[in-house]
Amino acid sequence: MALLEQQPQEKKGPSLVVQLAMLLVMSALAAGAAWFAGGYLQSRLGGPEEAAAAATETTTAEHAMEEDGAAHAQPGIFMMEPITTNLAEPSEIWVRAELSLVFEGEPDPVVAAAIHQDLFAYLRTVKLRQVETASGLQHLRSDLAERASIRSEGAVKQILFRALLFE
Repeated sequence: MALLEQQPQEKKGPSLVVQLAMLLVMSALAAGAAWFAGGYLQSRLGGPEEAAAAATETTTAEHAMEEDGAAHAQPGIFMMEPITTNLAEPSEIWVRAELSLVFEGEPDPVVAAAIHQDLFAYLRTVKLRQVETASGLQHLRSDLAERASIRSEGAVKQILFRALLFE
């Protein structure tokens, strides 16, 4: 028996009470951090009233566009016909681009038709590897906007992508 008493006792882990206390403390910290983050994001986005007002404006604009049936939904915005063409390389890949032009003043359908043809011709020269990445798509977007601005002599300020599909 003397041998048993001389052996060092194995250390036990923290007690169950300490573990439960630490779990409660960590849960309280996580809940506090989530509450703080939610309050911060809510203040940046605005209140629920602003979100409801924005949704109402969007719905009203879409409803006006459906009733109007015109080529542009808002003053200064011209919705172009979709552009469907194949890419330069590989030629089996097709692209469909639905674009809108943002004019500085009143949209000019003649200028928009010229821009449509110019963008159509440009998309035929694009290679798939040029637009595979996010930065490639950003370059495509800036190239199209620059071509539209040059073709319209500065009347087009921006191009809005409604849809861009590669198949």
